[in-house]
Amino acid sequence: MSLSRIRVRAGYTAGALALFFAEPTQESLVAGAALAAFGELIRIWASGHIQKTLRLATGGPYAHTRNPLYLGSVLMALGLLVAARHLISVLAGLGYLAVFYPVIIKEEAKFLRGKFPNEYHDWARHVPIFFPRLIPSGPRESKFELARLLANHEWRSVLGLALLASYMIWRLG
Repeated sequence: MSLSRIRVRAGYTAGALALFFAEPTQESLVAGAALAAFGELIRIWASGHIQKTLRLATGGPYAHTRNPLYLGSVLMALGLLVAARHLISVLAGLGYLAVFYPVIIKEEAKFLRGKFPNEYHDWARHVPIFFPRLIPSGPRESKFELARLLANHEWRSVLGLALLASYMIWRLG
């Protein structure tokens, strides 16, 4: 079984555990929703810059971190864990993030280095792989385009976030 399949199955399992054991409060839900919404905003910004496998995105959020989509996803997951407010939820979520995200980030770097060797080298010298720098750096070739955002189907992530928020509100009971 490929790592990608294992990662997806493990993600569903960790997510299901987090949701099953969730014990949100109004305070945890507000804090978690704010963190998750911030993560989604980063993903929206990044999705408007990226042209998957066609060009290396280096503008916008890609001038702060080489992996803004993963950064946004991690923030969204952490938002869910803050909202869930249960030890098993937190352990399942953090375990998943710790095991799989370093591996997929390294795989992504290897792929991009091979696909765009010259551009990637210059960009990677100036922009950190995950934790963002406050001041943008490196080449900034890509520009945000609404057409790219729509082509990258980021609406799925927005819908998923809305469904998770609805579930957590329902769990407040």
